[in-house]
Amino acid sequence: MSVIYIMVPLAFVLAGGAVWAFIRAASGGQYDDLDTPAVRMLLDEEPASRTAPQQIRR
Repeated sequence: MSVIYIMVPLAFVLAGGAVWAFIRAASGGQYDDLDTPAVRMLLDEEPASRTAPQQIRR
């Protein structure tokens, strides 16, 4: 029963830390643009194989 006196405040401290980290990330712009990173690989430049020479002479 005495362990509850340690675990309950520890749970509040951990939950408060998680809320603080979320608020800090949200106010810092972490979640501003959720779509562009997923599409960025589709909008990339030409593949390297098109710019490389077709055959290597020996």
